[in-house]
Amino acid sequence: MLFSKPAVDFIIVGLGNPGSKYEWTRHNAGFLALDTIASLHSIPVNRLKWNALTGQGTIASHRVLLMKPQTYMNCSGEAVTAAMRFYKLPPQRVLCLFDDISLPPGRLRIRRSGSDGGQKGMRSIIQLSGSDQFPRIKLGVGAKPHPDYDLADWVLSTFTADERKVMQDTARRAADAAALILDDKLDEAMNVFNKG
Repeated sequence: MLFSKPAVDFIIVGLGNPGSKYEWTRHNAGFLALDTIASLHSIPVNRLKWNALTGQGTIASHRVLLMKPQTYMNCSGEAVTAAMRFYKLPPQRVLCLFDDISLPPGRLRIRRSGSDGGQKGMRSIIQLSGSDQFPRIKLGVGAKPHPDYDLADWVLSTFTADERKVMQDTARRAADAAALILDDKLDEAMNVFNKG
């Protein structure tokens, strides 16, 4: 008896907030990286499903679902876990892309698994899935300019013109790292992109 393979091998999720007013905010670095991946691999991400903008395509022979949850950051897990259930994928096959204030703009940090690190979109995904075994690519967006600065105000602030250029390059490198991770080369991706 032949068993059909799942419609997708991996889900790649970019975390952010929907709406044009959030487009170039620090908290939307995950959306920026996801959009870059979509552009590089000609995968339109325009179908609304599971309360997320989605698109299916192929990256280096892997069938992928690209996702941008439209639930706002703090509820990202709702869309992600719905897609995981539908495709019967474990957390190890769900790559998450999101902002990290502990890293300067331009830096990437790749991890195989771990805590949410204070990132509320990841917190939602971990809580609703019951697992922290999600590979992730964290994109540095810079620390608060001073300790008294409100964290919510900081992550919802927009990048400067110079930072935008840096973040576009960072998103491209995140896309390269994602391709390695899909090829089961996560250790190689960490060795290459976690430097600096």
